[in-house]
Amino acid sequence: MSFVPELEEILGTSLITDPDITASYSKDQAPFAPFTPAAAVLLARSSEEISKALVFCSERKIPVVTRGAGSGLSGGANADSQSLIVSLEKMNQILEIDPANQLARVQAGVINLDLDIAVKEFGMAYLPDPASRDWSTLGGNVATNAGGMCCVKYGVTSHHVRALTVVLSSGEIIEVGKSTKKFVTTLDLMHLFIGSEGTLGIITEITLNLVPRPNSPATLIATFPNIVLAAAASTELLKYRPSMLEILDQTTLNAVEQWHPLGLEVAGSILLMQLDENFELGDAAITTCESLGMIDGMFSTEASDTADLIRVRKLAYPALERLGATLLDDVAVPVAKIAEFVERVEALAVKHDLIIGIFGHAGDGNMHPTIVHDHGDIEGEKRAKLAFSEIVRIAQSLGGTASGEHGIGIIKRNLVSGETSQTIIDIQRGVKKLLDPSGILNPGKKLP
Repeated sequence: MSFVPELEEILGTSLITDPDITASYSKDQAPFAPFTPAAAVLLARSSEEISKALVFCSERKIPVVTRGAGSGLSGGANADSQSLIVSLEKMNQILEIDPANQLARVQAGVINLDLDIAVKEFGMAYLPDPASRDWSTLGGNVATNAGGMCCVKYGVTSHHVRALTVVLSSGEIIEVGKSTKKFVTTLDLMHLFIGSEGTLGIITEITLNLVPRPNSPATLIATFPNIVLAAAASTELLKYRPSMLEILDQTTLNAVEQWHPLGLEVAGSILLMQLDENFELGDAAITTCESLGMIDGMFSTEASDTADLIRVRKLAYPALERLGATLLDDVAVPVAKIAEFVERVEALAVKHDLIIGIFGHAGDGNMHPTIVHDHGDIEGEKRAKLAFSEIVRIAQSLGGTASGEHGIGIIKRNLVSGETSQTIIDIQRGVKKLLDPSGILNPGKKLP
């Protein structure tokens, strides 16, 4: 690309142009999301270095794609041959841990789990726990407003962010939010950047909320003859304020049993609940499940039992992945609509002759239907793509949303209009135009 030599003069050895390397940085984990190897990759080490790059790119209208660990599932970090990728993987320093004020300040490339491990010695915890927390970056978590299994009690990433440092497309470096727990002096611009998927600015530093480390959880596992009864039980279990509440359907259970038999073959659905306080409520929770048709269940306060009891949930996606090529969806519906959602998706599986296993976060309605088709089956792939979009429309028809935690990226961009008005779309485009007048930041993503 013609701009690369000039940009190399500005950024030096931080800029990578080897096509074999740039190709490896040019996509995330989303299947079917288009990409081509980027022109160059900036391994950024500071906000100031990113600022220099954005000044250059803004003047020349060069597309800029921000990348964390590449663990995304929406194509949100996918590039094209005209792009500069800004990788934040080298900006991986924990800058401050302040137990007294219950906060941590980090660079955007810090791995989620690494922060939680670091604050553990102070008796603190960083709670958001996306399934990718072992390798996903906090910057990526903020950019997609990532969730996880603890969201039912503790909320998603946005509930734990206090302040951000952001580099705008102009190269200007701004700070939004405050390190204090309360802040209403200005408009809440911070939450505008959270979940924006790199389309409004590049998040380089984050001030995050910490909490005293919760107790090791107690765990409930309950099997039900069908998903309708399990979903009904899940809404009732919310009154016990669980720290985790997960549900799996029979297709997913069958896949797990085929791989690692756990004695759950008679179940039509399964619920998993954890409490990190008020363990005395466990017996009442079992009674609630019994009143709603539970086949069998147990509640254990032994920390040693936790891994065994939630193993079925940990195996859910890899068990389905063993059956063929997978396309993982991510939608959220009102919790009272989970049963109807599952029934309609099951009918969709029959219609398209596909395996669709459903599991997810029953506590907040964030479901992950996983479509399976044979590897190399072109017709099956076409049916899977159709089903993927239809699943989103089912969720939207039930008052739900196209994405609960994975983001819109490329693969759901054409589905956003199914749940919002043209006025809202126009407002979003206006915000984008204000913050990124040249349109260089992650073009073609997030916004319809």
